[in-house]
Amino acid sequence: MNKKIKIDNKELNYNLKRSKRAKRVRIVVNCDASVTVVLPSMIGENFAEKFLREKSDWILKKIEYFKKNKNFSIKKFGKKDYLKNKEKARLMVREKVDYFNEFYDFKFNKIAIRNQKTRWGSCSKKGNLNFNYKLIYLSKKLVNYIIIHELCHLKELNHSEKFWKLVSELVPHYKEIRKELRKVIL
Repeated sequence: MNKKIKIDNKELNYNLKRSKRAKRVRIVVNCDASVTVVLPSMIGENFAEKFLREKSDWILKKIEYFKKNKNFSIKKFGKKDYLKNKEKARLMVREKVDYFNEFYDFKFNKIAIRNQKTRWGSCSKKGNLNFNYKLIYLSKKLVNYIIIHELCHLKELNHSEKFWKLVSELVPHYKEIRKELRKVIL
């Protein structure tokens, strides 16, 4: 549902979405400078406006950033691009998983390639590794980091100190790479 709010004498258009799965309120500033507020189903709409006002400095900075820097986004590709590049992504990911797992020697079940909107990768409790096909559009350094990150979740299914120690064994400068990855919008 499209809504408007006035913040710092500026009119801000935003899209309000309800989610049964959401546990907390979330604000997304997209690479096209549009804003989305995701509300858990049990929270009232008036809370969205309050939350937007609280986060207004951050929101306005992000909007300005995306208006100036349009080169950090992965283009919005459709299902055709996914179907065309899924196998290419699978081959690349499988090769890298096998290569980096020679070091870690973790057990995993399967590798899935998906067309995800919000994640580069994930690891399930069952040991399944999931990766976004759009990895094929990233630099080698970012892809390697994402693969290693998900591999390490096979041992530590969290972001604890032990997890980051595992990551740092192959990616000692992971903090800098994470910052770079945050600039790339899915």
